[in-house]
Amino acid sequence: MKEKKIAGIKATEYIQDNMILGLGTGSTAYYMIEKVGELVSQGLNIKAVATSQSTTILANEFKIPLLSLDKVKRIDLVIDGVDEIDGQFNAIKGGGGALFREKIVASIADNVIWIMDSSKIVDSIGTFPLPVEILPYGCSHILKKLKSLSLKPVLRMKEDVPFITDNHNYIVDLHLGKDFDIKYVLENLKDIIGVLETGLFLNTCNRVIIGTGDNVKVVENPNKS
Repeated sequence: MKEKKIAGIKATEYIQDNMILGLGTGSTAYYMIEKVGELVSQGLNIKAVATSQSTTILANEFKIPLLSLDKVKRIDLVIDGVDEIDGQFNAIKGGGGALFREKIVASIADNVIWIMDSSKIVDSIGTFPLPVEILPYGCSHILKKLKSLSLKPVLRMKEDVPFITDNHNYIVDLHLGKDFDIKYVLENLKDIIGVLETGLFLNTCNRVIIGTGDNVKVVENPNKS
């Protein structure tokens, strides 16, 4: 938890007055949101867009002013966590089920920061299952198609019923394994009717902030201006 906390707090140093801020979802994002709330109480003037209902609850708890995504033209900065990320800044996200909203928010942001503990850094993504959001309608047929493509799908469950996203959809976790063929997976998923979005975030972030023991490491993405 210490690594997550110091990474989350460090990321808030990039927040400036009058920004529209994208607030991520998950255990690492929690510490960032907590710190943003503290800064707001001290006079920081920002407004934020939440990426999930759970983040909305946290933002309200910490008295961070929120806007609907449809009320903003752009977002200055998104700060969010990841489940895995490799040296080419390819990430898997969606362990918390918020991948669809996280991807929309990141897509309209000028800058994106991923925050994490050191365990999230990998040489090749895929050990963490790839979340895919799908429509509940016809889900058995979607699962059948995913199986036929050898993508090893598992419908995510919560208390013996399918996990429901904030968009009222299901999540299928693909157990692809390390070194999976990203191009093959993306090309096949996009052709399946009922697949809405994937947890693949490829070269999305401008920088990563990693908690490493008692220290924090900032790595800039050279492929993003």
